[in-house]
Amino acid sequence: MLIELAYRKADRPGRESRSRQVRNAAVRALYQELCLYPKPGLVSLADNGSHADMTAQHFVKSLFSLRHYFSSVYHAGARNASFGELQQLGIAAEARMMKSTGGINTHRGAIFNLGILCAAVGKLDADPRVSSLQDIVTSTWAAAIRREDSWTDGVSNGGRACRRYAVGGARGEAAAGFPHVFQIGLPAMASVRQAGGGIPQASTQAFFAIMASLDDTNLLHRAGPVGLCIAKDAAAAFTAAGGALASDWRDRALSIHRRFVAGNLSPGGVADLLAATLFVDHIIEMGH
Repeated sequence: MLIELAYRKADRPGRESRSRQVRNAAVRALYQELCLYPKPGLVSLADNGSHADMTAQHFVKSLFSLRHYFSSVYHAGARNASFGELQQLGIAAEARMMKSTGGINTHRGAIFNLGILCAAVGKLDADPRVSSLQDIVTSTWAAAIRREDSWTDGVSNGGRACRRYAVGGARGEAAAGFPHVFQIGLPAMASVRQAGGGIPQASTQAFFAIMASLDDTNLLHRAGPVGLCIAKDAAAAFTAAGGALASDWRDRALSIHRRFVAGNLSPGGVADLLAATLFVDHIIEMGH
């Protein structure tokens, strides 16, 4: 199932007002991702998951430090900025994040994913010839993302995992137009809503659907292919048993969470793509 983003341009507000809407949608998506619980292995308002070095407070400080970045990168997309310009905005945002958290990496993946998606919304608003966020990402920045990926040594944990295990990582996902957002996350949310489920259930369903498919480099870095298989199998079993529409979904998600914490598993890439899914969902809601 492919979900395209198309909406009425005539109904959109002015550029500054629109940039605030997009900024708020990005911050809201990150906060919703943080609040979701149980969320196997990850930091939430309830506990720190598999992370001894970060808390929900770090995430809250971080996401507020990124507000102006989301507005800036939206405007950059509206003027058809190059990937290089988007990258420089992201580097500056990462420095602000690190300053706000005392050096804790809370949102590096979100800076990349949501930055590109905010820019894509900006271009979508400015260019009457396009109607799909996926098309914008793949036609405008995918080639540059792939070039950058081929030039960059594996200096980050995710980059090293990509090269060691021959997976695409965050850049591969972006260059492909975020298939785990548009073809997995959003349809999973829609299926739960259509069945009468609420936002926590829809978000949980999207989380597990993404985890069942994604070659998460954070999992690979922490636990190798065995850890990745454990996570994928747990996610597939959760969805096969009814997912977030089952009566005991919270108990089953909590059981998986405890297993992940015990095994030091943390699907950070899944969390980043859940936030991206929530962001696009908000943009779709605002556009109609």
